[in-house]
Amino acid sequence: MSHYYVNDDSVTSDEHILDLKVKDISMRLYTDRGVFSKGGLDFGTRVLLESMVIPPSAKTIIDMGSGYGPISIFLAKSYPDKHVYAFDVNERAIRLTKKNMQENGVSNAEAKASFLFENVTVNADVVVTNPPIRAGKQTVFKLYEQAFENLNVGGILYVVIQKKQGAPSSFAKLEELFGSCEVIEKKAGYWILLAQKK
Repeated sequence: MSHYYVNDDSVTSDEHILDLKVKDISMRLYTDRGVFSKGGLDFGTRVLLESMVIPPSAKTIIDMGSGYGPISIFLAKSYPDKHVYAFDVNERAIRLTKKNMQENGVSNAEAKASFLFENVTVNADVVVTNPPIRAGKQTVFKLYEQAFENLNVGGILYVVIQKKQGAPSSFAKLEELFGSCEVIEKKAGYWILLAQKK
């Protein structure tokens, strides 16, 4: 069995198109087998997109674990003055993200394969993630630690996570790392967490 959070070229391709609208942003996205939430926008991702605000001073945004790119493309279209970097370990997801950036006429974004922050060479003012829960708590917490290291001072981290999949322990981990963390939204079991690097 294959998982979306690993790189597996053996999964046969079956591309299709999703037409999505979040807030007032329309997106046309190619999706495929072997990527996270291929059948439609994950509910948690929608809650995240609807509740987060990017500070005017922020210049660089990292979407860690970008899948086929809905977060990156939404942010790039919503904030044309920012530069968005999409990273995912899954090569197919990155190929789709690049295709989707072109499809949506997004020029202020780029996508690159990376396991967590291994291939990241830019520091961010904002890191956004719908973390790969099925990759295990150790991987998710490593993502948080590397996000903290990567962020510029004053930078912020947004996380969406289901309560039953570890939101309370993620909250505690982020409090420990950042010194504080807040839950800015709770909807249908999903928590949106926000932490700032002081």
